[in-house]
Amino acid sequence: MSTHRVGEKVRHVKKPEWGVGSVTKIETVTRQGVRDQRLWIRFPNAGLKTVLASMAELEVVDGGTPIVATGADTFAAREARHEGGWLGEIAKRQPEEAMTSLPASASDPFLAVERRLGFILDLYRFEPVGGKLIDWAVAQSGLNDPLSRFNRHELEKFFERWSHDRDVALHRTMQECRRNFMNVDGILAKAPPSAQRALKKHVQLR
Repeated sequence: MSTHRVGEKVRHVKKPEWGVGSVTKIETVTRQGVRDQRLWIRFPNAGLKTVLASMAELEVVDGGTPIVATGADTFAAREARHEGGWLGEIAKRQPEEAMTSLPASASDPFLAVERRLGFILDLYRFEPVGGKLIDWAVAQSGLNDPLSRFNRHELEKFFERWSHDRDVALHRTMQECRRNFMNVDGILAKAPPSAQRALKKHVQLR
């Protein structure tokens, strides 16, 4: 079990749009004879959350950059890795690549196709409207306040490209499922309406 400490900065892998949170309180508990930690974490975009360390998928953040690989492709993480820092990276590469790239799990060939499909469908919780656009930008950029770096028009353009690639990834994964004669009706029935619309649009275009 990983051990956390008060004041530690963490990111929730499944809810990156919550932003980088700070551990404010820790309680040691025993579950089924195993020591665990109950954590109180204050996230900038979700408020105070209480989680169990063994159940929540948390990544520790050091200086704004996630230590583990799951957050390594965010815009902020790429900027921090570059020797020239933020401005040095901007001078050499436009941010479009980082802001429009899908997470690696969307195309990871080592993931079971069912898991990959579930991961891609989960990305449909993001939409280019209101707070959902900002949630997406937080998750994609790794910045608690993406509007401090990009304007809303830029975010909308980034999202348009990103969502197109998301639809393509969904279609390809569905084709792979069909080639393997997999029954994914149950998964699709629970899919967000936007994902179902994307699939119907793909069928109409064929």
